[in-house]
Amino acid sequence: MRFEGIAHRYGRDVDTDVIIPARYLNTSDPDELAAHCMEDLDQDFVKKVQPGDILVAEENFGCGSSREHAPIAIKASGVSVVIAKSFARIFYRNAINTGLPIMEAPDAVDGISSGDRVAVDADTGIITDLSTGTSWQAQPFPDFIRDIIEKGGLVAAAREKVGK
Repeated sequence: MRFEGIAHRYGRDVDTDVIIPARYLNTSDPDELAAHCMEDLDQDFVKKVQPGDILVAEENFGCGSSREHAPIAIKASGVSVVIAKSFARIFYRNAINTGLPIMEAPDAVDGISSGDRVAVDADTGIITDLSTGTSWQAQPFPDFIRDIIEKGGLVAAAREKVGK
């Protein structure tokens, strides 16, 4: 899997309440969630983000409640992959379960600036800042996680497996 897009960079401890505010949790419609993604942290996020863009963050991304709405909102907003120094464990699992690719890469986060064009090869784990020419090695996805993401999430992967 390869991703390429513009980096949107945020700080540490970005919690699920700012990824998708609780006042929008009365829906599970991905398009509706995407319309409000990150609005309490960055009101212009949905105006700036383009399909394929990359979200970059410091430590503990996705902390807070265990709502799966947060990775759904990010994915539906057009973000292709999230790169962070670390993720809250429940967010990490929810992201994989909903088919949102995420990568822990502290060195890459330190080197990527907001607005940089970034390429990610999830099969090899290589992250390249195309604006600066710098590359970093992250852990590539194991086959079973890549399979879940490629199928659009755990439910879709399980449906396909059961259907076989």
